Amino acid sequence: MFSSSLLLPTTHMLSMRGVAVDHEGHPALRGIDVDAHAGRLLVVSGPNGSGKSTLLGAAAGLVVPQRGSVEVRPGTRIALVPQSTPLPPRLPLTVHDLVAMGTWGRLGSWRPARKADRAAMADAIETVGLTHLTRRRIGALSGGQRQRALLAQALVQRADLVLLDEPMAALDAHSRAIIADAVDLLASTGAAVVAVTHDPGEFRRIDDRLELEDGLVAATVRAR
Repeated sequence: MFSSSLLLPTTHMLSMRGVAVDHEGHPALRGIDVDAHAGRLLVVSGPNGSGKSTLLGAAAGLVVPQRGSVEVRPGTRIALVPQSTPLPPRLPLTVHDLVAMGTWGRLGSWRPARKADRAAMADAIETVGLTHLTRRRIGALSGGQRQRALLAQALVQRADLVLLDEPMAALDAHSRAIIADAVDLLASTGAAVVAVTHDPGEFRRIDDRLELEDGLVAATVRAR
């Protein structure tokens, strides 16, 4: 139901070469190389200030490098899942509404969801354990529940490249376990997944790992 494009695991979805980014004169990234492949989870770890979020922003096209290149495979659908942030409790947006936004890339915001899309939405919401909260307003959810709703949106979007910014930060064990399973599902359906984290041990599956330190690649590991 959530399958992305059928691509080989060797397919480059994202390639960053010699990427350097300065923030107000301070080097956030200093000439790094990064590759993300279809069907694989790349975990980017490192301490605060190491450049993890800047790397994710550059991959998403939100940060423009001063030097180097960022290339995304033509036709790639990108989903960016930010860190969960507090929202006004009265915000008129439900879990269903948020997940439905994942279909807009295919249908447009003005078209009603088709039967297959409605089924995909229900499956995604069930996958992240929020079926009983489908009509709950996003602003009334806990941080872990909001993060799970955002992942359900990414599942429905059928993105080829999924970028996750600290998806389990400050969440309870129950939410972390559900998110770990959802991230595994995203990769197993063919998406290239890039997740930044302080703790790689949060993930059940790691295919590739890159460790940053002070804007530089300190280590790379191809786990499988």
